[in-house]
Amino acid sequence: MKVFKFGGASVKDAAGVRNVAKILGMYKDENILTVVSAMGKTTNMLEKVAEAFYHNNAGVAEQIEPIRSYHLTIMNELFSNKNHPVFDTINNVFAELEWATDGEPTKSYDFEYDQIVSIGEVIATRIVSAYLNETGLKNSWLDARDYISTDDTWRNAAINWEATENNVQQKLVPLFAGKTKLAITQGFIGVTSENYTTTIGREGSDFTAAIFAHTLPATDVTIWKDVPGVLNADPKWFDDTVLLDKISYRDAIELAWFGTSVIHPKTIQPLQNKNIPLYVKSFIEPDKTGTVVSNEENPLQIPSFIYRMNQVLISIMSKDFSFIVEKNLMEIFKSFSEAGIKINIMQNTAISFSVSVDDDKYKIPVLIALLQKDFKVVYNSGLELITVRNYNQQTIERVTINTEVLLELKSRKTVQLLVKNLEQLTSP
Repeated sequence: MKVFKFGGASVKDAAGVRNVAKILGMYKDENILTVVSAMGKTTNMLEKVAEAFYHNNAGVAEQIEPIRSYHLTIMNELFSNKNHPVFDTINNVFAELEWATDGEPTKSYDFEYDQIVSIGEVIATRIVSAYLNETGLKNSWLDARDYISTDDTWRNAAINWEATENNVQQKLVPLFAGKTKLAITQGFIGVTSENYTTTIGREGSDFTAAIFAHTLPATDVTIWKDVPGVLNADPKWFDDTVLLDKISYRDAIELAWFGTSVIHPKTIQPLQNKNIPLYVKSFIEPDKTGTVVSNEENPLQIPSFIYRMNQVLISIMSKDFSFIVEKNLMEIFKSFSEAGIKINIMQNTAISFSVSVDDDKYKIPVLIALLQKDFKVVYNSGLELITVRNYNQQTIERVTINTEVLLELKSRKTVQLLVKNLEQLTSP
């Protein structure tokens, strides 16, 4: 039993969907659960719908229409029969979206976000499943919410592992024990005990694949990307990247935690716990071996570079110039927890505590307000966090050209640099 995951880039257009069918056709004799993300930039577009709806913007319908048109274009290219049932199916999904955004928001922004943005995965999997059936790759369309049970932490739901494993064992395992060899389901989404849709974090489809693999359990997981595997740097920033053909779970989770975009940070633990290998392969060149992540220790010897953009540096100080002590830190961390913000890097002095976090126009103001009750707070936005594993002085110099270093942390293997890009500030 294999688990595959195809991200939005792999199904961004009709050619991409056809390519997914071609790849799955290479594994006709295997039992495969395939997790599919929303197509292209659909999640970004649905986020705009959620914002417009929550803020009572009259332009909700105008935000929905390009999403409908985008998917209809893909469907028209894939299905010559315009009376194919998938057209009615997708029309019904959009009718549900229109109904969900008609009227006033009833709960928090994060709740409304999950109900709206999750629809992207449903649309994508309906289209992909229908096309595969049309081309002879018979498959079952599954609703991930029938299997993945979560709590109600909207936009970052925690998995109820016991309930999820029970669902998978009772409903999914028998399905594959029967005639089903290929099933298509959604990434990114789950459901609460009260039957409300949740999402498990942006780019969370990798994690979904790992959840299914862990609870089945699967023999392996393959994440299909638009890169040849895990590289030592993002090709957007570096020309001379190196493919890491084998890495350990430990190195993979470190790279993911620091911000590499190839693997979601939560993906590794469920696989490591069951010793399930993870393959990262190219959907452009599916015959290439890519990268395998396993329990085999293969210490990384070459420098690996990770960039996190849109960072905010927050410096927290006591109002009376007293020391930042354990009690203060407890209150500070409590504020971060309440605001739902993860710290990427932190550093303290006698009278201040500084952190770098991902910018979030909704959560950052909440955090600042919480902190300002007891502390003086200053912050800077528009920064970059650069992490280098297996660094040396030459690599540090390489990544800090035309930058001002605001914060630096070093360990034996890793250096993290929070920088302001001076080149962007001086460009016309």
